[in-house]
Amino acid sequence: MSESLPTPPFKHTVPVILLVGILWLSYAVMRDFLLTITWAFIIAYVVWPPFQWLKGSLNNRATLSAGVMTGIITILIFLILYGLVHSLQNEIKITYQILVTNFDNPPKKLPDSINQIPWLGNYLQQYLDQLNADEADVKAQLIDWAKQWLGELGRFLGSVGRNFMTLGFILVTLFFCFRDGEQAIGQLRQVLNAFLGKYQAIYLKTVGDTTRAVVYGVVLASLGQGLLAGLGYFIAGVNAPALLGVVTALLAMVPMGAPMVWLPVSIGLILSGELWPGIGLLLWGVFVISTVDNVIRPIVISGTGRIPFLVVLFGVFGGLKAFGIVGLFLGPIILSVLLAVWQAWLKQQQNIL
Repeated sequence: MSESLPTPPFKHTVPVILLVGILWLSYAVMRDFLLTITWAFIIAYVVWPPFQWLKGSLNNRATLSAGVMTGIITILIFLILYGLVHSLQNEIKITYQILVTNFDNPPKKLPDSINQIPWLGNYLQQYLDQLNADEADVKAQLIDWAKQWLGELGRFLGSVGRNFMTLGFILVTLFFCFRDGEQAIGQLRQVLNAFLGKYQAIYLKTVGDTTRAVVYGVVLASLGQGLLAGLGYFIAGVNAPALLGVVTALLAMVPMGAPMVWLPVSIGLILSGELWPGIGLLLWGVFVISTVDNVIRPIVISGTGRIPFLVVLFGVFGGLKAFGIVGLFLGPIILSVLLAVWQAWLKQQQNIL
């Protein structure tokens, strides 16, 4: 009677150690390119429907379609970056000069149209008198803050113009995302099927829907608010409308973030004597900018559920701290996917019970 040979004690240990070592070495090689790959994935995901249409129009020739789409995106990126950087650099200089001039010559008295408002005019004048009494300290603090903030923004814009090599890596990666994307997704499904079994389709659909909700809903709604806000600033005659529009778009990632820009600007116009432009910008913010989130989001998401306030709030700020600018996208996506997978798992458990 033959007995089965005992299993060697290190039969599985050595392959696991080798696999961990290869993964660690691979991470060491690709570590500096992870953000580049992430940007390529985000861009490919956003423009995937137009790419599919283009691919169908070119008789499903994947390589040609990927090259044409990558070329179109390259031209658009360079045109947008050139116009944005050139405009914002000039506006940063103008804004800084205006800030310094205003700090050197602060207003001593409110306009009569504001000063005559019952209670409010008297309160604002008293507050202005307090600022004027401590003029030196207030000016020094505000100038230091303005130098720091505008300096950081200026360095960021300068780095955008200098990092052409990084942009080149993104575009090359984007080409292969288009060309081999469907094959890569198929391989991902095969791997997930080994770990998740029959539930992998549910999880992938949940992840896809949630990612679309973040990228299309949060990001495009924010860009829409930034564009409309910039238009309102321009019509109202506000200095540096493009700069304020970009800041509005960034803050609009957080619910109720856009009013943190257009509301103070509107009040500032009114307090400076520009009554009707200030009122017009205020009405534009209330009835146009603030409603974009309720119009664009349902259209682009096509029925996908709204993302909870805290998920977006912590996702944006936590993502910025952890990943930098790309964290504006990654933070909400990561937390939203985690929440969605958790909810899907709970539904599965309810069906099992």
